[in-house]
Amino acid sequence: MKILQREAIYLWYYFDVQLRQIFWYWVLGMAVGSAVSVFLKKQIHNTVRSLSQKKLGLTGIVFSSLLGIASPLCMYGTIPIAASFSKGGVRDDWLAAFMMSSILLNPQLILYSAALRSTVLVVRIVSCVLCGIMAGLCVHWFYRGKSFFNFTGFEEPKNNDTDPNILFRYIKNLWRNIKTTTPYFLLGLILSAVFQRYVPAEIMTELFGRNEAWGVLMAATIGVPLYACGGGTIPLLQQWLWEGMSVGSAASFMLTGPATKITNLGALKIVLGVKRFFLYLAYVMLFSFISGVLVNRII
Repeated sequence: MKILQREAIYLWYYFDVQLRQIFWYWVLGMAVGSAVSVFLKKQIHNTVRSLSQKKLGLTGIVFSSLLGIASPLCMYGTIPIAASFSKGGVRDDWLAAFMMSSILLNPQLILYSAALRSTVLVVRIVSCVLCGIMAGLCVHWFYRGKSFFNFTGFEEPKNNDTDPNILFRYIKNLWRNIKTTTPYFLLGLILSAVFQRYVPAEIMTELFGRNEAWGVLMAATIGVPLYACGGGTIPLLQQWLWEGMSVGSAASFMLTGPATKITNLGALKIVLGVKRFFLYLAYVMLFSFISGVLVNRII
């Protein structure tokens, strides 16, 4: 019994330290994320629609990737919106850039990621934007004149932020945000405490730090099964980086994780079909590995 009590005290200590370090990033992320969703979502999506009326060429891919980062929607919300963009004349290569970057990052997750220090935050933002741009370019180069997406049956999602009182509208969105993210956030803290207590730092350094290419490959691989929610992985990444994970390995994990999240894959399988779905997976793994190696060489 004393052993169990002692272990519980240790775990609580690690949990409490991690919570104190990232709690306010989580709170700020939810507050800003809800504000973007309530007050700016319509403007962001109208901006994407307006791109189809401008002769931007490949520059439109860059703008679409940046707007995907700014969009607060999850993938199941992004796909119906993308379907409406497609009906409005937005090109498939621009849609690919928008959807890819939207999968990887959003304003709320950017603020969460600030807890990982500025270098990792910048690497995350830049790599996600570039991943979206490259996805758009691949569709442009290899599917020119051919349809890449099949949005049949998708309608624009119902808007839940309709309360006439603007304050209540924001509070309701924030409450939905809290209910959605809290379980994953707490789970991430618990897993981080367990790692700190029972997994020696030398193991993490060996896996993710010393051999750069191997560490990146390992991070890209474990990003597939371990990633459940962006907020939930921040405590884990913070601990792994402290224990010796390279920034390149972290970048690779932050790319493959959300891109292969099971709910995102389920939605993408519908609009891509089998062949393009496997091309998507190959692209994600290859881009994340190359990005991780390059980041380790640069930083």
